[in-house]
Amino acid sequence: MSAETDVRLPAVDASRESIRSSSQAREVWGRILRNRGAVVGMAFLALLIVSAILAPLVAPADPLGVVPTNAQRPPGAEAWLGADHLGRDILSRLLYGARISLTLGLISVSIAAICGTILGLVAGYYGGRVDLAIGVLIDVMLAFPGILLALGIVTVLRPGIVNAMVAVGIAAIPTYSRLIRGSVLTAKANLYVEAARVVGCQTPRILWLHILPNVLAPLIVLATLGAAQAILAGAALSFLGLGAQPPTPEWGIMLSEGRRYIRDAWWNSMFPGLAIMVTVLAINLLGDGLRDALDPRLK
Repeated sequence: MSAETDVRLPAVDASRESIRSSSQAREVWGRILRNRGAVVGMAFLALLIVSAILAPLVAPADPLGVVPTNAQRPPGAEAWLGADHLGRDILSRLLYGARISLTLGLISVSIAAICGTILGLVAGYYGGRVDLAIGVLIDVMLAFPGILLALGIVTVLRPGIVNAMVAVGIAAIPTYSRLIRGSVLTAKANLYVEAARVVGCQTPRILWLHILPNVLAPLIVLATLGAAQAILAGAALSFLGLGAQPPTPEWGIMLSEGRRYIRDAWWNSMFPGLAIMVTVLAINLLGDGLRDALDPRLK
């Protein structure tokens, strides 16, 4: 009888843990849905992502198609958001540009989150000289403003959209590293970490299975808000000619090209600027909603 009990207990514990996790997920999701700003941001981002994926089907024209007779055509029935100085349809370029901006935000945040998480975990868990060495590296990177560091990196790597993604990601690593390090310093003092050491768990297992899951909440919030900053930084690099290169339909490039005609053809700059502003606002609203939903002090 005792043997059966010993066999069944782990299964019962696993089942209870699964139920508890599912309940927590539903609670977090309910908090997000009760936040109007988060719902609005999530809805807009969903619409933007679908539009970007379906751009070849929904775009009214070729984003690279030059039509001299349509040059500087104002918004109207033939071109809903107008045409630029080369006669290219602005709405089509915005839809295709959403692909680039969203991809840049995703890849940049992934680079920053992965590298920053690894550095933060190692520094916070081991401490001592390891923490000091990583701290010096992070302090050196923090000595430069993020956009200035990205400018320097992309200048060394040469202008291009891929290099811009890498540069923006590297420039954001210190933020993630410091956040994770602080969370690890708190988490590793808990009893469950000490218990894992006592039963013989190896350090990688402790970091991966016991500490990392307990520092994911602030990481998710920071990554969401970081995506907005990455999109802004990518557009700034393209605006300066260091990111995506013409004739790529990218929002920063469209702003840069349209500024020369802002007095006579305001739509060239206004609509790309609105696209950047509304996208960043939507991501920030979603990030604020996630922060409120995952903040244990609000439970």
